[in-house]
Amino acid sequence: MRIKVSLAVLLLCVVWGGYAQESYVLSDKSSLKIEGTSTLHDWVVTAHSLKGNMEVQEGQPASLKVVVDASQIKSERGATMDKKMHAALKVDEHPEISFQLENIQKQTASGMFVLKGTLSIAGVSQKLDITSEVKQVGGAYTLKGSKEIKLQDFNIEPPTAMFGQIVVGESVTIQFDAIFTKS
Repeated sequence: MRIKVSLAVLLLCVVWGGYAQESYVLSDKSSLKIEGTSTLHDWVVTAHSLKGNMEVQEGQPASLKVVVDASQIKSERGATMDKKMHAALKVDEHPEISFQLENIQKQTASGMFVLKGTLSIAGVSQKLDITSEVKQVGGAYTLKGSKEIKLQDFNIEPPTAMFGQIVVGESVTIQFDAIFTKS
């Protein structure tokens, strides 16, 4: 009887171990940049406050959420551009930008992954696919990629300056290098 109970416990541990999830948090070494154009020049803004978590099961992300403090997205062009950008993002009403993973699929031909999820910006949520390189490096996971989005898809009016003479382009590209470490 003792042997049967021991075998049952051992089998349960093996089965549970196969389904165990590991928790990870977004490292402060992660980066997120948004690149865009205007009628005057190209521009880049950087998110200075990112947080996130990820659960990994069987060597790939099973759940993932990243949140950006929209008020901490800053440009190299200074406070005037930041103010216009924050107004366009409706930071006062919607202080966070988030991505919530719903599904992940590996593209066998390229070795890349497709992250299927919901991106929420300025109070508008859109389902989208993001192609990403996912790597396990040591005890961490890195997700690296980019996604072009249209501002109008999120009801964002492209900012203007100089009485409408300078207009931001209709699309921006989000570049990310997310590093998740064990929590």
